[in-house]
Amino acid sequence: MGTGEEVAKAAGTFVEALKKEPLSLALVVMNLALLCFFYVLLTYVAAQREREIGLLYADKKEVREMLAKCVVPR
Repeated sequence: MGTGEEVAKAAGTFVEALKKEPLSLALVVMNLALLCFFYVLLTYVAAQREREIGLLYADKKEVREMLAKCVVPR
């Protein structure tokens, strides 16, 4: 048997097992949905954090530039 036939046989066995146990199918679908949800959520949070850090550095840069102009010579 070739590799393709083995994969098809394994996939068929997996599908038959899920037909016999609908709760298992529901759990698989729920886990995949949760993985997708967490991926989207963490992508959004990472983008927001990157934007906030950029704003913090920009704010500190302005403060440093203003302080550099306030140095009084002795």
